[in-house]
Amino acid sequence: MKRCLSVLALLVPSFALAGPAVTVTGGKTDGADVVVRVPLAGDAVTANAVELSTGGTVPAQVTGPALTDDPAVKQYLVFVLPKLKAGETVTATATTKAGAPQFKFVEKSGEPLELTFGTAAEQRPVLQFFNLKRDPKDHYYTFKPFHNVYDPVTGKTVLTNTSSKAAKDGQFPHHRGLFFGFNRISFGDKQTADVWHGTDNVFSQHEKMLVSETGDALGRHRSEISWNGKDGKPFATEHREVTAYAAPGGTLIDWSTELTTQLPKVRLDGDPQHAGFHFRANMEVSKNGKANTYYLRPDGKGKPGETRNWDAKGKDAKAVNLPWNAVSFVVGEARYTVLRVNHPNNPGETRGSERDYGRFGDYFEYDLTPEKPLKLKYRVWVQPGEVTAEQCQAIADAFVAPPAAKLAAK
Repeated sequence: MKRCLSVLALLVPSFALAGPAVTVTGGKTDGADVVVRVPLAGDAVTANAVELSTGGTVPAQVTGPALTDDPAVKQYLVFVLPKLKAGETVTATATTKAGAPQFKFVEKSGEPLELTFGTAAEQRPVLQFFNLKRDPKDHYYTFKPFHNVYDPVTGKTVLTNTSSKAAKDGQFPHHRGLFFGFNRISFGDKQTADVWHGTDNVFSQHEKMLVSETGDALGRHRSEISWNGKDGKPFATEHREVTAYAAPGGTLIDWSTELTTQLPKVRLDGDPQHAGFHFRANMEVSKNGKANTYYLRPDGKGKPGETRNWDAKGKDAKAVNLPWNAVSFVVGEARYTVLRVNHPNNPGETRGSERDYGRFGDYFEYDLTPEKPLKLKYRVWVQPGEVTAEQCQAIADAFVAPPAAKLAAK
């Protein structure tokens, strides 16, 4: 079922209207960029902001359930707290605010879908969903969907590597944006598929949009994607959901997916460089990476050009089951940092890979069956400049252990 929602479908008054109050209580650790999701359970709420008891106002939005939510709950009030200390309780009162920036999807025929953010006078690109249908005559360019990420300040710089016309266009152009796939897939009677490289006419393809939501606090879409073998027939179906939140200082992204099959078993396998969920920086980084690219991990900051990679012959324990990892690189003479958080509920063992040209992520092995779909969720933070390990940990903690939130007693 397609759902298109906008919190401010009608013009709201220029003054605040008091609404229901929500209490949010922090967990055992301090959190940063904390996504708060409050089940409304039938409560009628109209809001595009919440006033905080600690001072200030942040954007809010009434949404339907996300892919990882309880589908029985039909509506949530969602907002992002910049900070939440361990054990701290904050009261957020729903309100309305006129003229606030909003997310918007922009569709143009024959072009990838764009998510923008801003006022009616000025919108900046945030994400691009490369959702073009696969063209057999232009296979390499169109054989897989992915997301490009724009710089979180002006939206004028694409931070990710986008699609290329041929494998010779740049360094390893099969790595694209925020992407998920496997290069060693097997099923049926010795059938194999590589959706990462798209060899032998294998491809994955956006089929239809299942959910599309925009408002003041977030922009979200959920796509149905078919995974197709060498014979052009689908062997698996993916529901991929990507959400961008309004958060000060950067772009906060939740990426989740559910992969299913009707076949008895689909074996998902690969290697750390060509399987799993990855981020690939702009092709420009392949030219300056060794001098300007470094990784920040839970055990500290690496040297420029230094990378860690899991290898079956020499397993590096420091590349296994990383709770989070961040890459810092330069594009257009400006530095940016991208943090990627792995949720502990995702399958393991996860085997990590880093490259000095800004491609990093991890993979795992999985036997996909009708009874055992693959469910994944990650959080990504994109920021100009550099981040600290403490900041990364606070964002990761907020993702892994979200705060308790409920409507305050009337």
